[in-house]
Amino acid sequence: SAIYALFHQVELLASLFYGLKAAVLAIVVEAVRRVSKRALKNEVMVAVAAIAFVALFFFAVPFPIVVLAAGIVGYAGARARPDIFKSGGHKAAGDVSGLAVIDDNVPDLTPSWGLAARTLLIWGALWIAPLLVIIPLFGWDSTFASVFSFFSQMAVVTFGGAYAVLAYVAQEAVQTFGWLRPGEMIDGLALAETTPGPLVLVLTFVGFLATYRAPLFLEPLWAGVLGAFLTTWATFVPCFLWIFLGAPFIERLRSNAALSGALGTITAAVVGVILNLAIWFALHVVFRHVDEIAVGPLRMAWPDWASIDPIALILAVLAAVAMFWLKLGMVKTLALFGAAGLAVGWVL
Repeated sequence: SAIYALFHQVELLASLFYGLKAAVLAIVVEAVRRVSKRALKNEVMVAVAAIAFVALFFFAVPFPIVVLAAGIVGYAGARARPDIFKSGGHKAAGDVSGLAVIDDNVPDLTPSWGLAARTLLIWGALWIAPLLVIIPLFGWDSTFASVFSFFSQMAVVTFGGAYAVLAYVAQEAVQTFGWLRPGEMIDGLALAETTPGPLVLVLTFVGFLATYRAPLFLEPLWAGVLGAFLTTWATFVPCFLWIFLGAPFIERLRSNAALSGALGTITAAVVGVILNLAIWFALHVVFRHVDEIAVGPLRMAWPDWASIDPIALILAVLAAVAMFWLKLGMVKTLALFGAAGLAVGWVL
């Protein structure tokens, strides 16, 4: 993130990211295909995915509301029509306890509300601890506080993984907060795809650039490091809270048909969410200028057709061919089109 902030306008890096964007677009489309194959088991789930996409792309409905609505529909639907809303998740298959070190037949844990309260107190305190430092130093209105608050909210609704929340993060970081430009958000995903670690670390990239550009009395680089730390803390510390809080109850919860239906419906909605991300990325990769149409409740991205980038379009099509027809893996595709971007920069 620091290297990008300091040198992303250097021609060599700009050319590299130019090619990587095409590969990232193909990777996101592949994610849509992969998740839809697992989640869309019937016409109702297809409809849920379609409604989620329409809500996000055409009406800019916030991602948390889409997740909440899908969960409510799935919970109610599983109680009324369990045959339609049953989850396609993991199920036990008889007693095979001798076949694995850890299997489905683990000893039942007795949930303790006292333990749950202590877990909530300890990990909840750790979660909000950075506020004790950043509020006195920078204030509630600072970018540091906004970064920590926003990504703490995301930690509560991160169903479906990094791809599922990236569209909402991009919308908020680019349009609402003005932390990044659209192309930089795509560069961040390309950076996350090409470096070790989980893809969700793209959020750390967002936090770094946000505070790097609003450092207050800090040096920009140190402000960026602090923003990256706050983002990473707000993203990952709550995960420990959910794990330790929910683990004693998990055996009971996974046998709850209504809850399984809610999670299955959320997964179906995530297909629409990732499709929205794919189209958002495609517009900003292939077109140099993308505007927003706002008519009543309708709010959608609309490209300036005169600003189409034919080379980016060709690279995106070739990246799709490489992944879907030639069956190149993600790493090979990224390497190939990173090199293609460098070649384009050298020629042009």
